Amino acid sequence: MVYQVLQKNPILKRGVSSMKGSLLYEGKAKRVYHTTDESEQLILSYKDDATAFNGEKKSEFAGKGRLNNLITSKVFQYLHQHNITTHFIEALNETEQLVRRTTIIPLEVVVRNQAAGSITRRLGIQEKTGFTPPIIELFYKKDELNDPLINDVHAYHLTDITEQELTFIKQEALEINQTLQQLFLKAGLTLVDFKLEFGRLADGSIVLSDEVSPDTCRLWDRNTGEKLDKDVFREGTGNLIDTYENILHRLEESVCVK
Repeated sequence: MVYQVLQKNPILKRGVSSMKGSLLYEGKAKRVYHTTDESEQLILSYKDDATAFNGEKKSEFAGKGRLNNLITSKVFQYLHQHNITTHFIEALNETEQLVRRTTIIPLEVVVRNQAAGSITRRLGIQEKTGFTPPIIELFYKKDELNDPLINDVHAYHLTDITEQELTFIKQEALEINQTLQQLFLKAGLTLVDFKLEFGRLADGSIVLSDEVSPDTCRLWDRNTGEKLDKDVFREGTGNLIDTYENILHRLEESVCVK
């Protein structure tokens, strides 16, 4: 089973229902809840909603929240084994996980190993063109502005991030990229690109937050090139639940996490 209960955590011994506090925030893919006892912990509840094109395309798929929760949990456990710190503590059940509270930095950090999606349209680069070294792009998290592409100087003006912190985030993103490429290679997948979000803990340190799932990664079958991510929903080319089940099955079959 992908998740385990942390018996050492006293708030988990009473069960999820007793530890879940009030709703803090609801986004497109998750609800975030306070915990009743721990001010520095939160519960993420994954929704079955799917959105694309900044919310212009919407649908609901029964079981999607479960799949994204279990996939993200397995990925974060793998990252922890490779000494990459995240906000993740433990999956509580099939749709919810316990995380450390972070203040999200309003930047989407996109790492591109191959050309796909918006970069092909913006720059006229042919899909599947490889990038060595990988390209890192920054997007300002602002729904009303459609999350615009920005540069480093924009980031300093629009957020409270410092030059040193942004350098750390970029280095961390590249290290995460190398680790995730190894993870997905074992599962017969090519990691084409992916989006990361980072947040500050109470002590000010920055850690990987949010999720890593087929919602936030482009994954292609290494042999056939078949797209196995949210592009099947964006482009209307396949069954999203079957696709996400495929990813979870591959990770369970090929990757051991402790």
